[in-house]
Amino acid sequence: MKTERRGNSAPISLPYSYHGLLFNNPQGSLPEAALKGRRLDGACTEKLLLHCASAIENNDVTLAQQVMWVLNNVASAVGDSNQRLISWFLRALIFRASRVFPTAAMNFHGTTALDQMIQTRSMSVTELAGYVDLIPWHRFGFCASNSAILKAIQGYPRVHIIDFSITHCMQWPTLIDALAKRPEGPPSVGITVPSCRPPVPPLLNVSSDQVGFRLANFAKTRDVPFAFHVIDCSSSCSKSAGADTLSGDFSRSFHHLMSQLNPCMLDLRDDEALVVNCQNWLRYLPADHLSLRNTFLEVIKGLNPCIMTVVDEDSDLDSSSLTSRITTSFNYLWIPFDALETFLPKDNAQRMEYEADVGHKIENIIGFGGMQRIERSESGFKLSQRMKNANFLRIPFDEETVGEVKLLLDEHASGWGMKKEDDRLVLTWKGHNSVFATAWVPINFQSS
Repeated sequence: MKTERRGNSAPISLPYSYHGLLFNNPQGSLPEAALKGRRLDGACTEKLLLHCASAIENNDVTLAQQVMWVLNNVASAVGDSNQRLISWFLRALIFRASRVFPTAAMNFHGTTALDQMIQTRSMSVTELAGYVDLIPWHRFGFCASNSAILKAIQGYPRVHIIDFSITHCMQWPTLIDALAKRPEGPPSVGITVPSCRPPVPPLLNVSSDQVGFRLANFAKTRDVPFAFHVIDCSSSCSKSAGADTLSGDFSRSFHHLMSQLNPCMLDLRDDEALVVNCQNWLRYLPADHLSLRNTFLEVIKGLNPCIMTVVDEDSDLDSSSLTSRITTSFNYLWIPFDALETFLPKDNAQRMEYEADVGHKIENIIGFGGMQRIERSESGFKLSQRMKNANFLRIPFDEETVGEVKLLLDEHASGWGMKKEDDRLVLTWKGHNSVFATAWVPINFQSS
């Protein structure tokens, strides 16, 4: 990790008493130069995390504990963005170590507060709206996708959207409002969502049917004919269950969902534009030998959508190597911590809740393996290759869409930006990729 990526926070002091615990350890040491002036920078923190992971993987409980004590001394759940980020990585490593060394003492003072924060709560609709508005992590994808969808469905009297997302339809009021302003009048709009979703935050305290009821009321105020449908996934995901049950339930529910993604079950019509929207969804489908992602894309292609939008986090986190995942996630997940620090005080409740949700992700990336590890994002480049291999053609974003996204980003901190990469739109923070947006159509798309 490069020090300049760490925002404006100063390096963290490391007391001299801890140097010998790690840097003079004969079983594996880091260069003494990593602590210039006894200050711990981002690059040194990354080495500490990797050193700890290596100790855990090699069943060296003593070294793992020593490195954790060093990390614990510089981490703080209520400190600056660097310290808060380290706290969550330390918690994830402690969780992983406790599974490898179940009888070893792994209690550190800083993790108690995080244990309380990690208890993800269900939000109200109003709270969720504030959550997605906090930083443009989600709104960027909403804006880019909606603009591309509006252009793809021009001239159609009916629009059917199949929505795979984790944000509970927060994307659609803006699109409905835009459709209401069409010069020729609004089309009839139908939205279909699955009853199951990946077991990740944000969670909502109302059901999908209630979300649909609210959307219907909103569409009525805009004089847009509207229908909402929920695909019943036989196995629901209970947020109170453990990680094994959560991942297993979603996997079973997803397989059942796939069997219902056909024109008959979805009641598709020849005179409607079919839109498939994937917002932070594909990364939760395993990309291993089971090839669920490829199977999903084949099923979607068979539905003949006029557009498929795919938005996700621009980071490769599907490696089987723990050290690789630590390096990648540490060099990526600093972004939300740094962005939140630019405008929210340390004790702000919204900030702490958002950070806890990122911590939930870190815990899954580092603390779990096998099917329990559901955070398996791939970069925009790799996703594009996957889409092309599945016989989809990319739909480029036009200048009007770019302008709309720029207007959105103007509402947020100056560190946010946007760039184009091979027809992908990429949200950046201080020049570093965070989220990508893409639009696609099957090669053999047949318009009605």
